[in-house]
Amino acid sequence: MLLPQTKEREYRFKLALRMGLPIFALVFAFISHTFISSKESLSTSFYIESVLILFFSIYFIFYLIYKGFDTKITDTVSKAFTREYIYEHLKKELKNYNEYTLLLISINNLYEINSRYGIKNGDKVLFETLKWIGKYLKSKDIINFPIGRIKGGDFIIGLKGNKSQYKTVMELMSLKSEEFKVDDIEVQISIALNDITLSNNLDYLIENLFELQNKNSKSIVTDINDEINPSDLESYVINAIKKRDLIIFTQNIFEKESSVFKECFIKLKTENSKVLHPKSYIKVLNKLRLMADYDLIVLEKVIEMCKKSDNGRFAVSISPTSIRNPIVLAKIKDLFYKNKCSENRIILLLNESEYYPRIEKFNAILQQLKDLGVMIAIDRLGSLHTSFLYLRDLNIDIVRFDFFYTKDINEKAHKNILSGFNVMAHENGIKTWIKMIENEDVKSLAKELGIDYLQGKYLAPLEKI
Repeated sequence: MLLPQTKEREYRFKLALRMGLPIFALVFAFISHTFISSKESLSTSFYIESVLILFFSIYFIFYLIYKGFDTKITDTVSKAFTREYIYEHLKKELKNYNEYTLLLISINNLYEINSRYGIKNGDKVLFETLKWIGKYLKSKDIINFPIGRIKGGDFIIGLKGNKSQYKTVMELMSLKSEEFKVDDIEVQISIALNDITLSNNLDYLIENLFELQNKNSKSIVTDINDEINPSDLESYVINAIKKRDLIIFTQNIFEKESSVFKECFIKLKTENSKVLHPKSYIKVLNKLRLMADYDLIVLEKVIEMCKKSDNGRFAVSISPTSIRNPIVLAKIKDLFYKNKCSENRIILLLNESEYYPRIEKFNAILQQLKDLGVMIAIDRLGSLHTSFLYLRDLNIDIVRFDFFYTKDINEKAHKNILSGFNVMAHENGIKTWIKMIENEDVKSLAKELGIDYLQGKYLAPLEKI
């Protein structure tokens, strides 16, 4: 039996005991008073006391029953701790131990299981997976560990000690999970591991676990010694946005042998002269709801670059959620309207993993920007499913292939995919763009495929503005 189930039984027993003791105490007091006051005859006070005892007993019982339902600590389906309870429990553990490790175990294909086999089978998979986890860890002498369900098929486990004590065990568990099935239903499990070396803040630790898991690394644990403490990182980002302290690098993009525009790479500067790369600060911007402010600052900086450059054209990444926000869109349009020098000189590079379903509205927004002389590009074609759908559905000007294909462009399969996407884009009147060209062979092959825009360190270095 897992610790959450043991704790649930203890909790129910203690609740029942608390419900019964006051009643017994009141009955005892009532009987004692009656016998003391009068053994032979009953007075009027007897009836009054009886009514009061009955009233308060019923009230107290119903109150405790209500509180019992309100304070359930285990998840109905998986029998793990609820998210509220596991958070409360782990926060206490983090305070009490100098070394503590958190483990994230996720059922990656739970949505597919629910869709294909039904919700009941999905619930069974959750329960059986938890049993399998408990059985496996018990075989490694790891018992009485707190485990809670965070969301969907994601479970958090707390273990005393640092991550080096559990790394090998968890890597073996990851290998063993490849054979795990529930009634012939394939269960895809992924594992991530960290400890309080990164931070003592539970929220930061859990966010970091999901980040580690999303990296799709073969290793379930990543060295985090060089990472910035999450609370410090948030402070750095907030201050950089307040001070509009950006560092901009550019790189020339070529059509044939001529430089036709530059891509802008944005980094944030901290008070202690550290430089934050986008992979570090983008998620923080989204979490702190500062992405729109950031995008507006970046666009203002790029427009300033247009003013200082006679004919320079610039491509810059912007969040699609910003331009779909009516308030932010109005500010962006106002920027372009007041700065005619930017007309036909700025390319907005869009990239998102989730497809926006209101495609007519999205197209209308993009058309408003195009009417102001802005070009629209979609990034990571061939890697994100969303980018392919946007190539099909959006009125855009340019698509950029994911760098995954550049690394192995000589492989026949990759070459054929690029060729197919290139033809598809050209037939729709859309220009194509490839980046990370690192040698003459890749450059020659890209030209052979007929890709319009070429980018890479082999062609041009990064330049700091």
